[in-house]
Amino acid sequence: MSETTSATAVSRSGPVAGSLPGSLPGDLPRRERLARIVRVDHAGEYGAKRIYEGQIAVMGKGRHGKTLRHMAEQELVHLEYFEKQLNRRRVRPTLLQPLWHVTGFLLGAGTAILGERAAMACTVAVEEVIEEHYEAQLKHLGPEEQELSDSIRKFQAEEVEHRDIGLRNEAERAAGYPILSAAIKAGTRAVIWVAERV
Repeated sequence: MSETTSATAVSRSGPVAGSLPGSLPGDLPRRERLARIVRVDHAGEYGAKRIYEGQIAVMGKGRHGKTLRHMAEQELVHLEYFEKQLNRRRVRPTLLQPLWHVTGFLLGAGTAILGERAAMACTVAVEEVIEEHYEAQLKHLGPEEQELSDSIRKFQAEEVEHRDIGLRNEAERAAGYPILSAAIKAGTRAVIWVAERV
């Protein structure tokens, strides 16, 4: 099919009502897609807050305490933003939030117990997945969601900052780093998938 014929076919069919940029036939309606974005981002920021709280409980009085509190404060700002988005858009939070409350704290405290480098490896692994996750979301947000896009971009930049802090603090020198990193990334991706839907 020529480019002209293809363009004509697209213009005749027009965009699907209620769709988001980059949507394909069979994709979720715009409202449901946005609900999933807000729900999963709220769940993710809640989990991140709990991870840092777990790490602070173990390492808060050590040399990384100030850095951990800085990152936790940024995550709290992210969480509060998405709480407001849930309320404004009338989207329910994930039903599994009580589980994230416990598992997030245990992940943070557990990696901190393994040592400072393991705690930083946890930060790097989680933040790398979140950076990718936010980037994928941004491709589905058009100009009518500029404020949401701008906020996600800001939060994404701060997650990258957290990743870089972890790398500067020898995350990659943690014992069993490749296995630890892969396991945390797999768990984070699974949590993202579930939180969007449940």
